[in-house]
Amino acid sequence: MESFEFEILPAISTFFIALSAILVAIGWKLILNKKREEHQKMMFWAAITAIIFFIIYASRTIFVGNTTWGGPENLKTIYLVFLFFHIVLATVAAVFGITTLTLGYKKKYSKHRKVGRVTAVIWFVTAITGVTVYFLLYIFYPGGHTQPFIDALFKQ
Repeated sequence: MESFEFEILPAISTFFIALSAILVAIGWKLILNKKREEHQKMMFWAAITAIIFFIIYASRTIFVGNTTWGGPENLKTIYLVFLFFHIVLATVAAVFGITTLTLGYKKKYSKHRKVGRVTAVIWFVTAITGVTVYFLLYIFYPGGHTQPFIDALFKQ
């Protein structure tokens, strides 16, 4: 049985990824209202909350491992495909996010605007799928044990 600290970490990291998506949405609304300075601050905090998520997630993965599927066997393949989709999206979103932030800070606003729209949409889907993974693993079908990342994805 995991200690309380390790049981709460997935909830905390999921909170931060959801908060990051909310801050991105607020930031998008701010720039649409031509509030550039507020937009920049909001996107900065969206990035910080995403980084906090990643630090918690990576730390837990390294020191504890990832939780395996605890639900019905007939849903396991669907879950693993969904998880793989989420991981790919999250990786793409991180690259796009860094690119978008860099373009914004370099004041390359035309490119920033084009890439930023795509980045935000990818980030929203990433956050939604991430929250869904959390609910599947810890709320709806708890009980999978913790093990290293690769084993959680591919071990039968």
